[in-house]
Amino acid sequence: MDYSLEVAKQKEILLRSIYNLHAKSEDMLQKTRPLLRFQRGIGMVTKQHVHQLTQTIADMCHSLDNIENLLFFRQNNLVQTIQNFGECQSEGITGIHCSPSGTIYTTSSSSPWVRILNSSGQIHSSLLCTEWGKAKQYFFPEDVTLTGAGLVAVTDLVNGVVRIFNPYAKFSMGEWLNIGKMVSPRGIGVNPFGQLLVADYVPGKIHVFAVNRALKLLHSHAISGLSGPRYVCTDPDGNIIVSEEYTDVKVFGKDNNMIYSLTTKYRHHFGNPAGVCADLHGNILVADEQNKQVFLFPKQGSPVCLVSKGLQKPTGVACSPYGLLLVVDAGECCIKVYKYKVMPYYHHLKGTSMTGVSKNGN
Repeated sequence: MDYSLEVAKQKEILLRSIYNLHAKSEDMLQKTRPLLRFQRGIGMVTKQHVHQLTQTIADMCHSLDNIENLLFFRQNNLVQTIQNFGECQSEGITGIHCSPSGTIYTTSSSSPWVRILNSSGQIHSSLLCTEWGKAKQYFFPEDVTLTGAGLVAVTDLVNGVVRIFNPYAKFSMGEWLNIGKMVSPRGIGVNPFGQLLVADYVPGKIHVFAVNRALKLLHSHAISGLSGPRYVCTDPDGNIIVSEEYTDVKVFGKDNNMIYSLTTKYRHHFGNPAGVCADLHGNILVADEQNKQVFLFPKQGSPVCLVSKGLQKPTGVACSPYGLLLVVDAGECCIKVYKYKVMPYYHHLKGTSMTGVSKNGN
């Protein structure tokens, strides 16, 4: 049978099934509403009938959510590969951040640079990670984000500090300022309120703090009791999402109390959760380094595997404002870019040039 004809038939069956469900529920609602509203009692309907119907409807709604997600998202749709920057060493790229304008920031714990790429994957500038004093000393940034004021902030695992680049310093090329003192800072993010979030690996904490215009640390507090926190980010509602090495991904509310873990809520088991990010719709995306996959956890429905093949060592992930997923593949020292949503979210990308990066032809 012709493939296009088979797809058309499947579409017809799906649409008809959804329509029949809608029509039947609407018809029953119209018939039973007067009885349930004005009559005393509910006839021969028992508590068991109500429970069974409630469970059936809950299961059906879950199935509909899953169908919607499978229609909405794509799998393994690699559109471009941003190759290494001539400095790929043992660790490769360890940190990635994508700004609201589409600018990409990357770090490597084996290189004293923050690379800044445009939305096409071309390097347009770099920040050298040095401490200025009597002698120039390099440091190696672990992860990267932007502060609420738009300044580059990185974690320095070796020296146990957060560093923020001040382009307006007295030095002509700017300078890095040290903020706070921690044991082993790894992942870094920023919440909608402009506060910095830092995953402190060994003590199992997430530090939450703000800085003033002079880049001095203000009020600070911490979320404790974590097991090897690695990467951290927030969703559009300000909830904190943190990955714990070889264990789980947990979500904390604005009051810093845990709301849920992805393992418990979605009954999903990770190999080694690494990079985490949340898109504009509140979907949580996680790179599983051990299983070499990237999963999306929607607000409703079951997890969706966005990338199931072609990754050697996925570590960091970021979502671009253009609806693209950026995955750091440390095994190949590159960034792989995926379309993970279907049209019409890519109409504005039609005809966009992708010069300066290698493509896989998809």
